[in-house]
Amino acid sequence: MAALLLLPLLLLLPLLLLKLHLWTQLRWLAADLAFTVRALRCKRTLQARALAAAAADPESPEAGCSLAWRLAQLAQQRPTHTFLIHGARRFSYAEAERESNRIARAFLRARAWDQGPGGGSRAAERLCAGDPAAGSSAALAECADDGVGRGEGTVAPLTPGATVALLLPASPEFLWLWFGLAKAGLCTAFVPTALRRGPLLHCLRSCSARALVLAPEFLESLRPDLPALRAMGLHLWTTGPETHVSGIRDFLTEAAAEVDEPVPGYLSAPQNITDTCLYIFTSGTTGLPKAARISHLKILQCQGFYQLCGVHQEDVIYLALPLYHMSGSLLGIVGCMGIGATVVLKSKFSAGQFWEDCQEHGVTVFQYIGELCRYLVNQPPSKAEHGHKVRLAVGSGLRPDTWGRFVRRFGPLQVLETYGLTEGNVATFNYTGQRGAVGRASWLYKHIFPFSLIRYDVTTGEPVRDAQGRCMATTPGEPGLLIAPVNQQSPFLGYAGGSELTQGKLLMDVFRPGDVFFNSGDLLVCDDQGFLRFHDRTGDTFRWKGENVATTEVAEVFEALDFLQEVNVYGVTVPGQEGRAGMAALVLRPPHALDLVQLYTHVSENLPPYAWPRFLRLQVFVLPSLGINFSSPDRGAPYGLHGVGRRLERTGDTW
Repeated sequence: MAALLLLPLLLLLPLLLLKLHLWTQLRWLAADLAFTVRALRCKRTLQARALAAAAADPESPEAGCSLAWRLAQLAQQRPTHTFLIHGARRFSYAEAERESNRIARAFLRARAWDQGPGGGSRAAERLCAGDPAAGSSAALAECADDGVGRGEGTVAPLTPGATVALLLPASPEFLWLWFGLAKAGLCTAFVPTALRRGPLLHCLRSCSARALVLAPEFLESLRPDLPALRAMGLHLWTTGPETHVSGIRDFLTEAAAEVDEPVPGYLSAPQNITDTCLYIFTSGTTGLPKAARISHLKILQCQGFYQLCGVHQEDVIYLALPLYHMSGSLLGIVGCMGIGATVVLKSKFSAGQFWEDCQEHGVTVFQYIGELCRYLVNQPPSKAEHGHKVRLAVGSGLRPDTWGRFVRRFGPLQVLETYGLTEGNVATFNYTGQRGAVGRASWLYKHIFPFSLIRYDVTTGEPVRDAQGRCMATTPGEPGLLIAPVNQQSPFLGYAGGSELTQGKLLMDVFRPGDVFFNSGDLLVCDDQGFLRFHDRTGDTFRWKGENVATTEVAEVFEALDFLQEVNVYGVTVPGQEGRAGMAALVLRPPHALDLVQLYTHVSENLPPYAWPRFLRLQVFVLPSLGINFSSPDRGAPYGLHGVGRRLERTGDTW
């Protein structure tokens, strides 16, 4: 009887909570708690791995950097388990360990370090690094007889910690080189494969690269750049024998002659876990790409990505994203290694082949960017899209309309949308599957991964501060700038180069005197249920084809053309397309005419394809006899011409 009396009260409880504005938060409490428990377990796992590496014998591979010791662990714990599938090739974790060991030894030879047959010592290594205490005649001889002495002229030997740039498509060789460089105590720089000429040289200089390893298929397009690359004193290698260019050797052939035994862990063990071990280039708001510093700590943290997403070691992950991006390399590859799973790696994404690949390899997890999901839902129906095993799609940039179509057509499956930045110290996970959201702002989540949304003035481009000079938090439904506290656990390393590159990325005295926060540059909205949704990007950037485009970089390329007087570049929405396409508003320099052939040649040589504007907006011609002047190519009124006592307007040409 008592239970019957309590039943109506229990039924009314949700309504009471709703009226008190608590139900909207409490209804997701179970999901918030489950993710919190998963995150705490992940942190404990990563901490235990780091402590084990620190306590390991310095001569053992388990004592190396986070990437090296994790691969060594997997080679021991799951030696025969398939790590990588690429086309018809399959590699186990033990095979990945052996391949990267050969690469490491080949790079160590270029460092004048050789512990194999024939000698070698730490003395030679220290000498090449500039340690005069190691100046024995034997060590001097080893430094002189390194990999450089075999036909590279005056190119200096690699030194410990030197940066080697990779210009390669997504492939097993990319991974073996990256892992081998890490084991050899060298930094890696991931260069976007579309870069040539000025942007390419800028990237190599900005990270102080001492060597470049490139794919043979890129050699033809790089021929105009070879004199400049040689002038920089770079070691130049390819990953195949299909080259007859003087001074460029096949690195893989050299590595194949090395033994596949592990290298000592002390070679790659960092002095500090926040030391830089990798450079990933990201488009900034002030021109050319910036080399974001990636630390050993971030590599370690990314090992927990797929664990946070609920992926298990028996899952098969489909990865068709560029490895020179963080999403492909750190989240896709390192995240897979974190759980010891299998990854199906594609050099290029094919919407028509996707479901057949999933069927063939038993794919259970798909890592996406929103553009890929749109390609899939726009494909004609196929038999392969039914009966697949894909249960989870993880990624970012999925629009709500595409999200709905994707799940209805290819479900049942879960979509887990995430948000993060290459150089950032904050990430969000939409672990509830709420359509259109990029994460949660529950107090539980913010306790583990702290962040805030603050008011932002889009006119001034600055956070709004109160009378005391402190920033103000937003209210539900109000767009706000995403920021995260900078501390020892969540550092911001900035970019290679001068301190001016980090200008604006750090905010001081945000909520109290002396505090420091990372400025994401993105506006998000938190609704009354605690869900985060992406709103807009601040600064002069837009996103197209999964890439960030800096409008200033594009404008500077256009302004180098002598027939252009003014240029304004901005992103415009295109129906049915993700992100924004580039629009260039142009003012001609009198008396020049628009030379489309020269413009196309110049742009295609100096900008990667994703940064090419898809539209040109031509301003009206100069009419000095009428006293008419050009207006600036303003995105609000691009065709306005202001004369004396009159206003003329002309429809612009777009193509």
